Amino acid sequence: MSHVIEMLNIRKEFPGIVANDDITLQVEKGEIHAILGENGAGKSTLMSILFGLYHPDRGIIKVRGKEVRIASPNDASDLGIGMVHQHFQLVQNFSVTENIILGKEGGFVLNRKEAGKKIKALSEQYGLSINPSALIEDITVGMQQRVEILKMLYRDAEILIFDEPTSVLTPQEIDELMQIMRNMIKEGKSIILITHKLNEIKSVADRCTIIRKGKLVAVVDVASTSQAKMAAMMVGRPVNFTVAKEEMHTGAPILEVKNLNVQNVKKLPAVKDFSLQVHSGEIVGIAGVDGNGQSELVEAITGLRAIVSGSVWINGKEITNSSIRERNEAGLGHIPEDRQKRGLVMNSSLSTNMVIKEYYREPFSHRGVLNQSVIDEHAQDICDAFDVRSGEGIFSHAGKLSGGNQQKAIVGREMALGPDIIIAVQPTRGLDVGAIEYIHKRLVEHRDKGKAVLLVSFELDEVFNLSDRIAVMNSGELIDIVQTSATNEEEVGLMMAGVKIKEAAL
Repeated sequence: MSHVIEMLNIRKEFPGIVANDDITLQVEKGEIHAILGENGAGKSTLMSILFGLYHPDRGIIKVRGKEVRIASPNDASDLGIGMVHQHFQLVQNFSVTENIILGKEGGFVLNRKEAGKKIKALSEQYGLSINPSALIEDITVGMQQRVEILKMLYRDAEILIFDEPTSVLTPQEIDELMQIMRNMIKEGKSIILITHKLNEIKSVADRCTIIRKGKLVAVVDVASTSQAKMAAMMVGRPVNFTVAKEEMHTGAPILEVKNLNVQNVKKLPAVKDFSLQVHSGEIVGIAGVDGNGQSELVEAITGLRAIVSGSVWINGKEITNSSIRERNEAGLGHIPEDRQKRGLVMNSSLSTNMVIKEYYREPFSHRGVLNQSVIDEHAQDICDAFDVRSGEGIFSHAGKLSGGNQQKAIVGREMALGPDIIIAVQPTRGLDVGAIEYIHKRLVEHRDKGKAVLLVSFELDEVFNLSDRIAVMNSGELIDIVQTSATNEEEVGLMMAGVKIKEAAL
C-alpha cells in the first residue's frame, strides 16, 4: 500500500521541553491509523505540525509521496488534510451551514441554498444525520462534532485527523462516531486517530503508532496486539485496569440533598424532587445518559445554578443559599465537567490556578499581599504529584497545556484542598490509562480517609469500578440507588433508560 502521509524524523522543541524527538509516522491510504501516548507525550504537537499550526525544527513531511512544506492550516486544507480539534472551533449563534462555509464562502454572493444542498448530501452520504439550518447552541455536543467533520468533508479533505474525538461523547455517540469513521474509510478517506482509549483503538484502528515522552516507541498491528501490551508500551510499565478497594466503612452523611428541584437554561424542570445522601467513607456514582439532569444537579450543589426548591447540606450545615467560597470553606471540592470554562483561568499561570480557591489564606497571602514563593512551591508540589507537564512548568498559561494536563492540574488542586466531599464530574476525561489509574487510586484513598466522593461519569465501567453505591438518573429523576456489588451493567443500563427494576419485578 502507498503512504498517504509520511512525517520523517520530526523534531519540535518548546522552551524547556522537547515535544517531538525524532518521530516518524507513516500512514497508508485507506487505513485508520491511531496515535497512542500519555498526556503530554507529543501526540497533539505532531498533528499540529501536520495541520500547519506549528512548524517542525527538523524533519520532512511528504503527502502522497511528494515532499511539502505546510506553513498554515490553509496549506493543509489545500493538500486535502482536515482536523477535528479536541475543543471545537464553532460559532455558537451561527447555523450549521454558516459554520461549515465560514472561511470558504467564495465570491461576492453567499449562496446559502447551494451550500445547504451540498451539506445535506454529504450528511446523507456519510450517515451524519445533521440538520443544516439548526443553530450550534441548540444541538448536542455529539452533533457539534459532526459539524466539525462536515467542515472537513465540505473542503474535500481526504486525510482526516481526529484529536481525542470521544472525550465529550456519550457511549452511544461514540459507537455512532466509530461507524462514521468506517463509512469514511469505505469512501476512500484516510484517518489519523489520536486517543487514549484502548478499546476504541481495538474497535476501529488498523495500526497504531505509540509514543512516550516525545519519542517513538513502536508501530503495532492493532488486531494482533493486546490492550495490556499497548498500555504498557505507552506508559513504560504494566497498568492495572481494575481499582484496588478495601471494604467500605461508612459514617455520618457528609452531603445531603433533600427534595431538590432545579431548572435548566430554558427554565424547564431539569432536576425533579431529587434526594441523596453521601456518607463519609464511600463513593457514590451517578449513572445516566448525558443530558438527564446531572449537570444541573452538580451546578445546584456547587452554587453555580439557582435552586427552585429543596435544600443542600454539608456536615449537617445547610448551604442551599451559601456563596461558592462558603461552600468551599464548608468542605466542598469540585472537579467540574468543563475544565476550560469552569476549572481553570486559561490566560493565567498554572501557579496562580493552583491557589485560585485559597489565595486569600495564610500562608499564600498575608494582610492582602500574596506570598509568591509559597504559591509557586505549592503549585510545583501539585504538578510533581500529578505529573502535570507543560513547556514552561508552573509559569505556563493554563491554556497552553494539553487537555489531559489541564485535567490533572484541576484534580491535583482539588485533592490538595483536602475537602470533606469531592464532587468529581468526568474526573478522567481525556486522560491516558496511566493517569486514569492514578486518579482512581487517589479518589479511593480519599474515601479511605473517611471522606466522601460523589462521582458523575458517563463511562459506565468507571462508575462500576469506583462506586460503592450507584444512583441512577433519568430525565432529572432519581430512578433508584443500588449497591454496586448487588447489580450489573445490564440492570443499570435499563434504569438509565427509565425502567424501575423493583417495580418491573412486582
